[in-house]
Amino acid sequence: MVPARTRLTADQRREDVLEAAMTEFAAGGLHGTSTETIAERAGISQPYLFRLFGTKKELFLACYDRGCRRVRDAFAAAAADVPPDAPPDERLVAMGCAYEGLIRDQDLLRIQMQAYVSADDPEIRAAARRAYADLFALVEEASGADDESVLRFFAKGMLLNVSAALGLRDMHPGDPAAWAAAFRRGR
Repeated sequence: MVPARTRLTADQRREDVLEAAMTEFAAGGLHGTSTETIAERAGISQPYLFRLFGTKKELFLACYDRGCRRVRDAFAAAAADVPPDAPPDERLVAMGCAYEGLIRDQDLLRIQMQAYVSADDPEIRAAARRAYADLFALVEEASGADDESVLRFFAKGMLLNVSAALGLRDMHPGDPAAWAAAFRRGR
């Protein structure tokens, strides 16, 4: 006897498609990823994918937004876990540690980078600017840090992105000084 298949709701299918699309877009970007490949990975037809998301760009933007929400939520939770009377630097450190954990997910890391690569598209540029501005505002507000400290926090985050993308963190786990030395040596 063949077991009965459970029908998924449109929202459940959207989630499946977003998971599949995150992986595919992270690897190939907006222009190098086919909707056919995403649909196949998600186990649906390509026409159904378009019924769920409309266009490939809308799907890409939904993936990017999902990644940005994960970062915002992690930053907010990390800052909230620090006692209210702690200095701003402690909240920045907590948010930074949360981010280091997040970017172990290569799809999350690369979807951010793919959005920057595709920023020549006005809609993607606008979405990336909004998301970055929202994240910047959240870090300012949640940390209570001054402008210079927040700018250093984001600069270090970009260094973490590059380190993670190049695999330096894996070569030297937990040792940012070793990452810096690896950058200087070009390895």
